[in-house]
Amino acid sequence: MSEIANVGAVSTLLTNQANQTTAASDNNNVDYDTFLKLLVAQLKTQDPTNPTDSTEFLSQLASFSGVEQQVQTNNKLDALLTASQLGQATNLIGKTITYNGGSLDGVVSAVSLEQGGTVIAQLVNGQKVPINEGVVISNE
Repeated sequence: MSEIANVGAVSTLLTNQANQTTAASDNNNVDYDTFLKLLVAQLKTQDPTNPTDSTEFLSQLASFSGVEQQVQTNNKLDALLTASQLGQATNLIGKTITYNGGSLDGVVSAVSLEQGGTVIAQLVNGQKVPINEGVVISNE
């Protein structure tokens, strides 16, 4: 008996999550050097008769450190998600996929993962098919 799975909804969900995570991490490209430059500029321009409290600087540094750790965690989670998607995609090799409304099918010979998280199945005949809504996978 052949096992059939419609992967469209799951693939779309994973792609959307990967795109949202990537966009969020791209918006947080401030590093310690930038923070220190801002801190030095703030120190140079402060009023000498009314200096900023040093505990405020430490608080800002601690906050910045927390944000940087979150960005690094997001990057590692992105890498983990990519590895997981690729691992799942390798299970498609040797399986038959039906696509284009059921009018076309072929056996998967290789898989790849595009930048946006879309899994591309390369068929034995050389054709490349994105695994998204409407693609049916079976063990034939």
